[in-house]
Amino acid sequence: LNSPETPLFNKGSELYGLFEARLAIREQRYVLVVEGYMDVVALAQLGFQNAVATLGTACTPIHVQKLMRQTDTVIFSFDGDSAGRRAARRALDACLPHAADNRTIRFLFLPQEHDPDSFVREFGAEAFSQQVERAMPLSQFMLNEVLVDKELDQPEGRARALFDAKPLLQALPANALRAQIMHMFADRLDVPFEEVAALCEVDARIAQAARQAPARKDRHLVTGIERKALRNLVMHPRLVLQFEEEAEKALIGLTRHGELFEEVTTHARALGGAAEFQLLSDLLRNGANAPTFEEIFREILDYDENVRDLLMKNREDGSAVEERREQERLVSEELAAAILKMRYDACCERLDALSRQSRHTPEELAELMSLNQTRAEMKRQLGL
Repeated sequence: LNSPETPLFNKGSELYGLFEARLAIREQRYVLVVEGYMDVVALAQLGFQNAVATLGTACTPIHVQKLMRQTDTVIFSFDGDSAGRRAARRALDACLPHAADNRTIRFLFLPQEHDPDSFVREFGAEAFSQQVERAMPLSQFMLNEVLVDKELDQPEGRARALFDAKPLLQALPANALRAQIMHMFADRLDVPFEEVAALCEVDARIAQAARQAPARKDRHLVTGIERKALRNLVMHPRLVLQFEEEAEKALIGLTRHGELFEEVTTHARALGGAAEFQLLSDLLRNGANAPTFEEIFREILDYDENVRDLLMKNREDGSAVEERREQERLVSEELAAAILKMRYDACCERLDALSRQSRHTPEELAELMSLNQTRAEMKRQLGL
């Protein structure tokens, strides 16, 4: 467990005891995340077999993704000392992008002199269960973190609270939970809701896009070059802003999967400069084609740990800026080639369909001539 990280062992993405706890997590309908390996062992012996722990690292977005695949309810248990509070704050930051209206995330703080193992041994399993039931909701913990030590009766204190709240609110998906938390902030600060939204620069376009979720459809079977292009576009949605009109029309006009590309490009353009994987994925999860996109998300997160870690980093993280730009440049070139190939294939399909007709209208004859010229030019560009 204390071995160094290797290409095959990444502590920031693994959880101790998760494999063994899967059945208990499903039966109990929640997962309990504790700080230490021995807490997991002790809790399992005392009846809490749904406990897991990180491998000596802070909780990461990858950890949260894995937990959410098992259950919609995650309860973090931390020691009540300052180190436990710092660990809880890091867990909060990791959870915010994945908070949803149908998920529950809570934070349990034990007395300073106790960890889960010692608490259960001294007070019993029933007392610990009661502590779990009283765990603090994410919304309340977030509010406490922002408002602690602020003089809210002074303009400076309220301004500092809004300053601290801004990155947290921006990290939350556009959903009812974020709106409720913003109302809580507005009430505590005694300022209008609209002022909180404006000062924290929470984009109303994002909220509008997520307000109504259409009925979900069955999963699309997307394969080959189209699947790769869709995956790249979901990973780097800002590339949509660089699209030429012809390229975007080609994607949306695809016979089989045009609506998937249309959903991605529509959300990406609505997000504008804020378009990135984490925000887009939350919107797509609420859309009509959620089952298909869930598969794409899993592929992305299992795809390459370096790319995955880069996607999960904040865009403002200076250490990741150049790396992100280079990755987007490479993906942009790959996307351009893929779009050209898909346009070529679509052109060939249309030509074949027209060629099989025994008679043609004047318009169809003109289309045949135009398509032949277009195909020849694209064939040259593709080097075929």
